[in-house]
Amino acid sequence: MSAKRECPSCASEIPADMDRCFICGYEFAGKAGRRNWRLWVALLLLLIFLLPFIRMLVRALR
Repeated sequence: MSAKRECPSCASEIPADMDRCFICGYEFAGKAGRRNWRLWVALLLLLIFLLPFIRMLVRALR
């Protein structure tokens, strides 16, 4: 018998190893939160990398 947990949004029982409710789409905290964090860090690093090029472009257009 596999472990189950209850979805706080729709109260259906889903397997404990799932990160998303297959009925309503509710995302449980855990792996999805870590992926979201990595995405924001990657976007911030990209912005920091591109900032000098954006400044050069703005100065060239003046």
